[in-house]
Amino acid sequence: MLALERISAGYGGGRVLQDLSLEVAPGEILCLMGRNGAGKTTAMRAIMGLIPLMGGRVSLDGEEVSALPPHRVPRAGIGYVPQGRRLFSGLSVAQNLEIGMRARQSPPEVLEEVLDLFPRLRERYRQAAQTLSGGEQQMLATARALCLAPKALLLDEPTEGLQPSMVGAIQEVVVRMRAQGTAILMVEQRVDAVLELADRVAFLENGRGAAVLGAAELRADRSVATRYLGV
Repeated sequence: MLALERISAGYGGGRVLQDLSLEVAPGEILCLMGRNGAGKTTAMRAIMGLIPLMGGRVSLDGEEVSALPPHRVPRAGIGYVPQGRRLFSGLSVAQNLEIGMRARQSPPEVLEEVLDLFPRLRERYRQAAQTLSGGEQQMLATARALCLAPKALLLDEPTEGLQPSMVGAIQEVVVRMRAQGTAILMVEQRVDAVLELADRVAFLENGRGAAVLGAAELRADRSVATRYLGV
């Protein structure tokens, strides 16, 4: 289980997150939603140790990861697909995936499993990442995170700007990872996309945790989404 216990974090001494607590169980997709600036990406970066916590702790299966330096957080079993993908654009597909493999010293069979999930990447294995389409680059960013064989997977706007066929391919992989027992925390802005995937939805407002609802409850009554998203 991925657990955030009253975490606070921000930039330059200013707090963006205030005492945020969340839990994501193995085999669960929890979507994090809120208006722009609510602190969603800050929460992701704080979990990964990319910005220091000002309070609270992050744990994975009971082991504190917030005390680790950032380069050791992936090794603990947390994969991260940041908004904007952050690929090594001059390196090949194979080299980008190798970086993911090395982060946790994953065995070769993990790479084969990942390429089975993304057959298009197998076809483009020796191509430079910068030559891929936007959707293929998102596949590569996701595949690189999966090369960790993660216990928990963080996805920040994974379908942003993608054409529908690519959105479907990414969503299918996310659902398969849930079925394999991965705890998935996903930032998504589109309510319809969230309701297709999520088990639960957690809303952020001004950096603080707000309502947490089951997806079925939100499908039945979208007024909560209207309140916290302003749509």
